[in-house]
Amino acid sequence: MKTVIIGGVAGGASAAARLRRLDESAEIILLEKGPYISFANCGLPYYLGGEIKEREELLLQTPESFYNRFKIDVRVLSEAVKIDRQRKVVHIKNLKDNTEYEESYDKLILSPGAKPIIPNIKGINRKNVFTLRNIPDTDKITEYIAEYSPRSAAVIGGGYIGLEMAENLYLRGLEVTVLEKASHVIGSLDFDTAVEVHNYIRSKGINLILGEAAEEITDSPDGKTIIKTANREIKTDMIILSIGVTPDTALAEDCGLELAPNNAVITNEHMQTSDKDIYAVGDCVMVKNLVTGEPAHIPLAGPANKQGRIAADNICGIKSVYKGSIGSAILKFFDLTVAACGINERAAKASGLDYDKVFLYALSHAGYYPGARNISMKVLFENKSGRILGAQLVGFKGVDKRCDVLSAAIRHGFTAYDLEELELCYAPPFSSAKDPVNMAGFVITNIIEGIVKQYHWHDIDRLSKDENVTLLDVRTEREAARGCLERSINIPLDSLRDRLNELDKSKPVYVVCQSGLRSYIACRLLSQNGFDCYNLAGGYRLYESVTKEKEKTPSLQNGTEL
Repeated sequence: MKTVIIGGVAGGASAAARLRRLDESAEIILLEKGPYISFANCGLPYYLGGEIKEREELLLQTPESFYNRFKIDVRVLSEAVKIDRQRKVVHIKNLKDNTEYEESYDKLILSPGAKPIIPNIKGINRKNVFTLRNIPDTDKITEYIAEYSPRSAAVIGGGYIGLEMAENLYLRGLEVTVLEKASHVIGSLDFDTAVEVHNYIRSKGINLILGEAAEEITDSPDGKTIIKTANREIKTDMIILSIGVTPDTALAEDCGLELAPNNAVITNEHMQTSDKDIYAVGDCVMVKNLVTGEPAHIPLAGPANKQGRIAADNICGIKSVYKGSIGSAILKFFDLTVAACGINERAAKASGLDYDKVFLYALSHAGYYPGARNISMKVLFENKSGRILGAQLVGFKGVDKRCDVLSAAIRHGFTAYDLEELELCYAPPFSSAKDPVNMAGFVITNIIEGIVKQYHWHDIDRLSKDENVTLLDVRTEREAARGCLERSINIPLDSLRDRLNELDKSKPVYVVCQSGLRSYIACRLLSQNGFDCYNLAGGYRLYESVTKEKEKTPSLQNGTEL
């Protein structure tokens, strides 16, 4: 059996190694148009920032090491330019000498990955405008910084890579601006979760501009580069484009393989394309979103590695199946950790799911043990079943392990009742007896079972104008004096039992506290005394942070979707 693999890095290199482990006699050829077959592209920002000291640490395999370990014929600087499906050959261009030749195959694996999106912006083709996708990109940025000593940088795009680049350029001593077209950074988050990230970005001295798109790049008289938006001009010395990626599927399209509307390759669960002898893996393929069941493009290293292994299995007669992805991802931004898994509200609405959400502020470990930090959690769930649909977490400690647990829960169809029952490791330095994941389960089941009803920050504008409801603030007088909901009555929780006569039982009572805990207790008290009561999810803290963020971003006043 002769297998040709087009593209290395995560998917292609994993497929090649698995093929050899399964079949010692197989002929395996790996083609890579770049100079490196396997490198840590997720580590590139950290090399630029100096956290990873040596460039060689990014190189996971070389052609020589791959051949010595696996006897795989690796050809770098070898670009596949055409696939002849009828003859089962690949036309290859040797980029070292510009010669071309053909290579036959029995099975073919496509792993070309994705390429950076380059927006159609006037003036974008400049020597100080960069993308970051591979080691040559990293070298160009490093060389530019060494030669020109820029003092400022603008990152266009506030996704995971964009923020990692912002941090690492800042650590190199540059003044950094992040320009994001959307209403918030990190597309897998919702606006109400992202506001905490926004506040932290600004606290680090990074200029964050939201809701504005770059429209033109030009020069200023003082030698700076200017990014023009509809509202302002941003002066900078260099620009990083981090808008996202698109599947690199020109080869697949040219040879007539079935593609999705976004040009990603369509495969079956065995990673086979519309041609039974051609497989595709990694950032170039469509997968199934396990939460919604719908097709999705989820370009992540973990899924790419698994898909490469599954393609190799099937070529060797093992009927492995790729079931789909839930898009689990995580970001370190200075000391802050941001993580998400499953779907966000935008995706839930688009899929027509009957869902709701809860907000929690839980400590990373037992509060009496030194060093506990808050974790902000938003968890989406299906209303009737309690199935967990998605989670978003922001904090400084313990975020990764909680998101990993929730990711596993989502993948296996867990409900809130399952979260309640999870037996997770507990000792004061690591968690609490009721872990934050358990707490999410408790909060959700209270809602499903009707023990408490809730309302959300985006309901408050409507409720504050409704004379037929009571807004009740159960925080202390001092807390309420620092800021409260319009028309709200302040009765501290500890006084509430003795002051029930001050409330009108004929009106629904919408209760608020700082985080949602005291208002939950108040709702239980009120409900058992004949009141129709609702608890503000996330509390005044969430409402205040979202409201202030909307005020900072003029474009959000014009109906921009949050």
